[in-house]
Amino acid sequence: MRKPEFVYVTYIASTLDKVWEALTTGEFTRQYWGGRTIQSEWKPGAAVKHIKEDGSFDWEGEVLKADPPRLLSYTFGNVLGERPSRVTFELAMFGQHVKLTLTHDQFDEDSKVLPAISNGWPAILSSLKSLLETGKALYPEWR
Repeated sequence: MRKPEFVYVTYIASTLDKVWEALTTGEFTRQYWGGRTIQSEWKPGAAVKHIKEDGSFDWEGEVLKADPPRLLSYTFGNVLGERPSRVTFELAMFGQHVKLTLTHDQFDEDSKVLPAISNGWPAILSSLKSLLETGKALYPEWR
């Protein structure tokens, strides 16, 4: 039986380097993650910390792969009492746009996280796209 997964593809009028920077820089992530920040050294084995607006941790993961500016993969920490799942961003040029493919997988069969991220990721990535293309993220409207 195939394991559950979530895949989302968007096209962003930007460059690979700018999208990579948006995915890996705390100040960028704070803008399109609704005030929350993702921090890491972005090297395999490094911690990934998702930090709430008040400075407390929401979840923590680990960098699995980092190949700037094309591939980033990390575990999505212990959320809702489930074992960590995996998030992978693949970036490629598609004409003059960046094709961003997000795959979130390795969920438990009866995952409660999967339905939650199925709403969350489209909002977050739409906010990222808006920020890079217009200079304005969707926060706080989407959250």
